[in-house]
Amino acid sequence: MSIGIIGTGNMGSVLISAFIDSLAITPSQLYITNRTKEKAERLKADYPDLHVMNNASEVVRESNIIFICVKPLDIYPLIQQLKPDLHSNKCIVSITSPITVEELESHAECNVARIIPSITNRALAGVSLITFGEKCSGLYREQLLRMMEKISTPVEIDNSITRVSSDLVSCGPAFLSYLLQRLIDGAVETTDITKDNATLLVSEMMIGFGKLLEKEIYSFRSLQEKVCVKGGVTGEGIKVLEHEVGDMFEKLIKSTHEKYKEDRYYVERQFKND
Repeated sequence: MSIGIIGTGNMGSVLISAFIDSLAITPSQLYITNRTKEKAERLKADYPDLHVMNNASEVVRESNIIFICVKPLDIYPLIQQLKPDLHSNKCIVSITSPITVEELESHAECNVARIIPSITNRALAGVSLITFGEKCSGLYREQLLRMMEKISTPVEIDNSITRVSSDLVSCGPAFLSYLLQRLIDGAVETTDITKDNATLLVSEMMIGFGKLLEKEIYSFRSLQEKVCVKGGVTGEGIKVLEHEVGDMFEKLIKSTHEKYKEDRYYVERQFKND
């Protein structure tokens, strides 16, 4: 089984490293390319046996499963370019949320799936969101699930919850990183702790927090109740959060959905062009 990666930006590179490090595939099974070929070439320093191709068409011809890791508005013209090589025995996988599997199937004769990864997959952890096209064969479904199980917990989702699921899984690490950085900055600005020490403490706290959840020792709610001793310091901090956070996350979700609607508008115009 040969795997193609078109686009070696942030998420394309994450998938390449995760697949290889998890032993889901070997470097020699990978055929990759990027608009700026030098970016793809850099990956050979870590994985000398992978194949860097000159263009996307070469990747498709050499691969069974092709992950398309480019920007949403670049996918439609790319599919048009690749049509002659997208035979029925191939499978393309989009990693972007604004484009549906139905839209891809309407312009490609091959098997189609959408897999939205997370930066956490680089650590062979977290969730990946999967939606299969109607024409995606059982064989490709099994192969994709097997690959994604090596680097994540794959969860099949419906189109109707694509954006909010992506907010939680794919955008979530960036949102939480921002909040944790603000926690560190607040501690440094108001006390004598150094930034390095505060960063170390918060990082180790988050690792331990993740293990508590992984081992199902506490839920989010029960953990709060366990730490918040009545009349204690943590409870005072929670009061501040309750007052200051307000409807911040509702606004956050609305904001990402508005951007999603904007992307969908332009994507729909492209795919309905024919």
